[in-house]
Amino acid sequence: MNHLHVDIARAQMSARLGEAEKARRSHQLARSIRMHRKAETAAQQARTALARAL
Repeated sequence: MNHLHVDIARAQMSARLGEAEKARRSHQLARSIRMHRKAETAAQQARTALARAL
């Protein structure tokens, strides 16, 4: 019986770790997308400024 409780606890811990890893990857992806958009905006502004200067 005790062995069953250990197996259940281990399965629950594994599931929680999997969910935490998935959440972390999702957060990193969202941050990467935001940074990419920011970089694209900065690049576009730099191109516009250069075009105006010429």
